[in-house]
Amino acid sequence: MTKGLSHVRTGSLLVAEPFLWDGNFRRSVILLTDCREDGAVGFILNKELAQRVDELPIDLPHFEVPAFHGGPVARDRLYFLHNVGNLLDGSIQICNGVWFGGDFEQLRFLISSQLIEEKHIRFFVGYAGWSEGQLKDEIETGSWIVADMDSNYVFNTPPELLWKRVLQNKGAAFSIIADMPDDNVVN
Repeated sequence: MTKGLSHVRTGSLLVAEPFLWDGNFRRSVILLTDCREDGAVGFILNKELAQRVDELPIDLPHFEVPAFHGGPVARDRLYFLHNVGNLLDGSIQICNGVWFGGDFEQLRFLISSQLIEEKHIRFFVGYAGWSEGQLKDEIETGSWIVADMDSNYVFNTPPELLWKRVLQNKGAAFSIIADMPDDNVVN
């Protein structure tokens, strides 16, 4: 839990405010997978890459699923979120219905056995990270809107609709923000 931001914790969502122009985070929705006083780590849920997982230089059975831009840190590493924590040893539960990582050899077997399908897993190249106090400062300056997580956001919501859907689900003024056009000059 980040000091001074008790409502931000592992399993929270960060939703980019509509005027955040940083190319890595514009209209992003990030799931925090580790949030502590000394920093935070998360994955951008709604930035699909042009490459599929089977096109990446990793040792997985043929698996034609999209790869996602997880963030600007460690872009040479692959990470994964899934909803099969009971099948994958070493998984870390992030929130209800969402686990992080796990035994990679077991993952390979589960994919080749078709026990893990696209609806069960998301792969990310890189991650988003914040040093001590950085996330707190960014939230206080209005870069991020904190939202509650629902596993449907990861596994059942089309990535291109996620930013809008999360804001609509927050209700009130956030529903108005959700309807802002991507190009604010049009507004």
